[in-house]
Amino acid sequence: MRILLSNDDGYFAPGIAALVKAVSDLATVTVVAPEQDRSGASNSLTLDRPLSLRRAANGFYFVNGTPTDCVHLAVTGMLDERPDMVLSGINLGANMGDDTIYSGTVAAATEGYLLGVPAVAVSLVGKHGEHFETAARVARELVQRFQRQDFGGPVLLNVNVPDVPYEELKGLRVTRLGRRHKAEPVVKQLSPRGETVYWVGPAGEAADAGESTDFHAVAEGYASVTPLQIDLTHTAQIGAAWEWLKA
Repeated sequence: MRILLSNDDGYFAPGIAALVKAVSDLATVTVVAPEQDRSGASNSLTLDRPLSLRRAANGFYFVNGTPTDCVHLAVTGMLDERPDMVLSGINLGANMGDDTIYSGTVAAATEGYLLGVPAVAVSLVGKHGEHFETAARVARELVQRFQRQDFGGPVLLNVNVPDVPYEELKGLRVTRLGRRHKAEPVVKQLSPRGETVYWVGPAGEAADAGESTDFHAVAEGYASVTPLQIDLTHTAQIGAAWEWLKA
């Protein structure tokens, strides 16, 4: 089995090192990750300049681009053989609900999925990153599941794991994405030069955190596994759109 690993926190992040350690005995692993932290980069591709690919002392490859760039470059040009799976992470911080739209971690997995490769994005839900090994063990177990049994079709999974010792994890739950309230207002400050600058505010509290959501599962001590799709068509409004155009 061949696994391509990427992330959005950068090739030097502890999460990707934990992921490599967890799965390296299960497959041939190649790491292609951003040169620097590209959190929030979403699915952006770099089209205004060429990309460079370099190799760090630890054997990880890094690219001066986005998470999507990394996976696209690896699958379509760098690797001699197509990977059997793309793993992205382990992100420090949750990627649940509406946040998946902005997430570079999810975007790296999404690019694999769009290129026809089963893909899993893994995030550790917490601010301090005390238990990367817990998320790494969950990722390992999912890889082993793929090895034992094919999923049966193209798959993109978004996995969020509570930042607790593995022994305290209650298990895995299949969930849907919850929804957040609108983001908090931007934070206005003065720079040292007296210029007004703005920081994007934090995400609002969850508006939909019901029993079947990723928010609820993680709050209850479970790892959340959410199957994602990329079809953005609002099918229910197609008829209404036709009627609107005819009016």
